[in-house]
Amino acid sequence: MYIPRLKQKYQEEIKDHLMKSFDYKSPMQIPRLEKISLNQGVGEAVADKKLIESAVSEMSDIAGQKAVPTYSKKDISNFKLRKGMPIGVKVTLRGDRMYEFLDRLIAVSLPRTRDFRGVNAKGFDGRGNYTLGIKEQIIFPEIDIDKVNKISGMDITFVTSAETNEEAKELLSAFGMPFKKNKNA
Repeated sequence: MYIPRLKQKYQEEIKDHLMKSFDYKSPMQIPRLEKISLNQGVGEAVADKKLIESAVSEMSDIAGQKAVPTYSKKDISNFKLRKGMPIGVKVTLRGDRMYEFLDRLIAVSLPRTRDFRGVNAKGFDGRGNYTLGIKEQIIFPEIDIDKVNKISGMDITFVTSAETNEEAKELLSAFGMPFKKNKNA
């Protein structure tokens, strides 16, 4: 039976490392990655409906799972926006697909980013979740650059069961997330 590489690494190495680092009493206290959520806002879709379709197909290729459009909740006349118009795309990954995506993100996609020196460690929310912003979707190898009609960014949120930012950072670092080294610290 196939087990994703990072899932196996979590079971065999990361759990023990976190148990020792934070001195947990029970194995249930060990933080784990619960889901990865990818979101992309397509504000220009108000004028051009085809942008949503291309964003859904690109996001589905990146995630390996069907993406769904998100719709506006209210009217905003300054943006010519009506309630119920598609304005974004989202997909939530869990289980094996989540570990596969994380593996591809860390090993292949992030190093392809222009002038990459690590991801910013300031994206934690105080409750153990981390959000990473990506400026260009073309860093993913699944995207064919010739077929891209508009370069757009996305937010990737890692939801963990960690209680604090330190625990979540240690968990993501153990998976191989390349955080920037602080010059001051």
